[in-house]
Amino acid sequence: MRTTGKALFCHLYMLLLFVGFCQGKDLFFNDKRLLLPESYKIGWMEAIDDDKLISDITIPGTHDTMALYGGPAAECQAWELGDQLRAGIRYLDLRIFAFENKLYVMHWVVYQHKSFYEVLDTIRAFLSEFRSEAVLIRVKPDLFDKENVEELIGEMIIDDTDVWVKSDMPTMAEARGKMIFVQKSSFKLGIPLLETDSKGDYEVTHIADKENKIVKHLTQASGDCGGDYIVLSYSSGTGIGTLLGMFLTPKKVAEKIDPWLDQYLRQFSSDHSSACFGVIAMDFPGIDLIQTVIKINDW
Repeated sequence: MRTTGKALFCHLYMLLLFVGFCQGKDLFFNDKRLLLPESYKIGWMEAIDDDKLISDITIPGTHDTMALYGGPAAECQAWELGDQLRAGIRYLDLRIFAFENKLYVMHWVVYQHKSFYEVLDTIRAFLSEFRSEAVLIRVKPDLFDKENVEELIGEMIIDDTDVWVKSDMPTMAEARGKMIFVQKSSFKLGIPLLETDSKGDYEVTHIADKENKIVKHLTQASGDCGGDYIVLSYSSGTGIGTLLGMFLTPKKVAEKIDPWLDQYLRQFSSDHSSACFGVIAMDFPGIDLIQTVIKINDW
């Protein structure tokens, strides 16, 4: 009887450890529906000083924000846009396709079941509820008719006073309640962008190599924060299209990278009296990882 009781206790203990591990992992990486604690602080930008430049803030973002459809090779997120915003995401990465004078959200050749008009409506609804916040929007014209994307967006937002399309870097006070467009390459509306990654850095064949690239990018970002441009680093990646990493989908990469990234950011912050990384764009981030990125602004 004594042995049976001891064995039962050991089984229960191991089960609790396993459950705790799984729950902890899901808080850094998440491919399930969003569940926020009642005490969750949605309007986190309220605590940012009004005089601080947007470029001097560490901001959680998502890579290919709307990529929820298309199978394992294409999907980069699990949460719809409204849920991402409520979880704390404040940088959106959008691929936009113009067709017959309408704008649609794409990822590669996969339509993501949303028009750009619907995306703007979701952001406006969020900002009307949380006026302390600002949402950065990067538009990548995609597929055909790329030259018409900027013109059509300009027509959509021409009378909107809660949109920032100037190249001047706004302070937090100027940005509150606004959609802040980010310019790069073929899209020229908004504040300028500096990306820390190089061509091909998104390709992942070994997770350890990807970690080293992220460290390099974030080290550069920490030195470039606070200037006349938004600094952007990616933690996302995929092995699709490579030989050695052919089974490393965006989700499988994020499953390994997200918990590691959380630990890295915590360690970096504890080793430095102050830190700034600009925007960190992630795949499948969990709420604890998002909160770790946000809390860098307090350190």
